[in-house]
Amino acid sequence: MKEKLLKVGVNLARLVIAATFTFSGYVKAIDPLGTQYKITDYLGAVGLHGMLPDWLTLALSVALSATEFTLGVMMLFAIHRRLTTKATLGFMLIMTPVTLWLYLANPVEDCGCFGDAVKLSNGETLLKNLVLTACAVVTLKWHSFMRLIFLKRAQWIIINGTLLFIGASSLYSLYFLPPFDFRPYHVGANIRKGMEIPQGAEQPKFETTFLLRKNGETREFTLENYPDSTWEFVDSKTVQTSKGYVPPIHDFSIVLNETGEDITEQVLDEEKPVLLLVAPHLEQADDSNFGQIDQIYELTHDQGWLMYCLTASGERAIARWIDMTGAEYPFCTTDDITLKTIVRSNPGLLMLQQGVIVGKWSHNRLPSEQQLMELAQGKTAHNN
Repeated sequence: MKEKLLKVGVNLARLVIAATFTFSGYVKAIDPLGTQYKITDYLGAVGLHGMLPDWLTLALSVALSATEFTLGVMMLFAIHRRLTTKATLGFMLIMTPVTLWLYLANPVEDCGCFGDAVKLSNGETLLKNLVLTACAVVTLKWHSFMRLIFLKRAQWIIINGTLLFIGASSLYSLYFLPPFDFRPYHVGANIRKGMEIPQGAEQPKFETTFLLRKNGETREFTLENYPDSTWEFVDSKTVQTSKGYVPPIHDFSIVLNETGEDITEQVLDEEKPVLLLVAPHLEQADDSNFGQIDQIYELTHDQGWLMYCLTASGERAIARWIDMTGAEYPFCTTDDITLKTIVRSNPGLLMLQQGVIVGKWSHNRLPSEQQLMELAQGKTAHNN
């Protein structure tokens, strides 16, 4: 009876690890740029921002997601039980101290464990990893109780198929766009509604402290215990103690470079279609399809639609882009983090209808004139 319960416990621990690892690995694999941005955040938190080239952080992103997903599949099918359980425990012994540091120091608010699909606080992330570490210890100690499903010959087919699948998923998402979009700028999202704060939502809270002096003694007070006028004011500081409700879209703005005018409201209220060419940094943008982009602008001009290029680049980079591509569309300034969140492509293209995203494309698969006309007529919605 005891051995039977132990077998159940071991295989339950195996399934917990398998489910978590496969899901976590997959959602990161289909958004390799998002995972790369998170790795860059971690490097910045330890003072290594800019120390690694972009190609290396991207390679680390793909390798991390592939490792997680493959370990999850191997756990699920109990493939190479001893090796898999050792590798899983080793993985957790690396990640758990990292999440303990996140919990104690809070250098990065969101660990990125599940990409944009599921957001966890640093405390929840630490608890998750402690549970997974315990499960990894159990499966390693009693790995022989993990039920075999396939023979060794079939196991190699599963391993190779898994690596091929997860690698192809990352490459597809890099070249086109992620097949599943968990960000607030997905096709069908209403940007204006995403910026709204519901009535009765929790408001941010602040606390002000005052540094006062009397008879050579300096003390700190709050509004609750502020002393009489015999104390001399020295200094004060205000800190935010609670963020309150933060809307999904809270940093979206468009400033027209030519005039310095904020045209966010105009873009979101426009009844005609609005196309946004999104290029976080024009210095790094792919210009191989500029001819098709120019044709799209000509269509918008002929139809009386609006088209803007949103970028965080400066005047020199914009001038260079115009010189290379012959671009005639107006340029606007938007925060680079916002632009990277909007679309995982540099450049990428969005189509809005009264603030609703009805189409999103990578520069590697731009829409035809027919697709744009159909979208403008409300016949379909498209996510590249």
